[in-house]
Amino acid sequence: MESDDGAVNDLVALGLSGYEARVYLALVKRGSYTAAEVARAADVPRQRVYDVLDALVRRRLAIPRPGRVAAYSAVAPELALTRLITRQRDSLERLDQASAALAIALTPVWTAGQAHTDPLDYIEVLRDPRAIAERFASIQEQATHELLSFCKPPFVAPAANDEGIQAVHRLRRSGGTARAVYTHDALGDAEVLENVRRFGVAGEEARFAPALPLKLIVADAALVLCDMPDPMADTKATTALYIEHPALAACLRLAFLTVWDQAVRLPS
Repeated sequence: MESDDGAVNDLVALGLSGYEARVYLALVKRGSYTAAEVARAADVPRQRVYDVLDALVRRRLAIPRPGRVAAYSAVAPELALTRLITRQRDSLERLDQASAALAIALTPVWTAGQAHTDPLDYIEVLRDPRAIAERFASIQEQATHELLSFCKPPFVAPAANDEGIQAVHRLRRSGGTARAVYTHDALGDAEVLENVRRFGVAGEEARFAPALPLKLIVADAALVLCDMPDPMADTKATTALYIEHPALAACLRLAFLTVWDQAVRLPS
């Protein structure tokens, strides 16, 4: 039956099973076959061939021939294919009607659902230091006109934060603002001070405050990344929140500006 593989595939595409397609093609080659003969000719298991022949008769693709031993003949291919195509068209029409009715039923449900959102779908909770560092770099890159930061140890980004420096440089070149407030601890850390200097060369304005409540970065008064250290646990582990919420970002921006106004510039 290898030469019939293409025809088998075409008949399967028209709705027949693989066994049905092979039995029909075998029937086409002779005037009639007994069940046993067509099973051998079509290479279909003997215990399955009776069910397959019954299915072809129900589909009006085969005709039973009564006799001492029942035999079966194929309906003319042109008529058989017309019946298969008609059956497929009827099935598609029923599906089309069902899908239209389902669309009418589901559209108002979907429309109503658009007004409801998960109250936390704008918050991403991060605990892995690598994920926090990646999100930190991402929020710097997304900023288009303003980048505000509270910087305090420990730092999730490396001291030589070249990506951050490039982001600040790009931001300032386009007329944006980059500001950072560091804790006084940074004044005693040569590596951090060198980092402050490099960011300053790129265009970041820096000031220093005695203490900061948390690490924070606000981009364009819309995006926020802040850490949430456990106030009860004696551990350096931290949980970071990435928040896309303009109202909250606007509030934190006001908090930053309050601290900024009270902070001092780096002494020469």
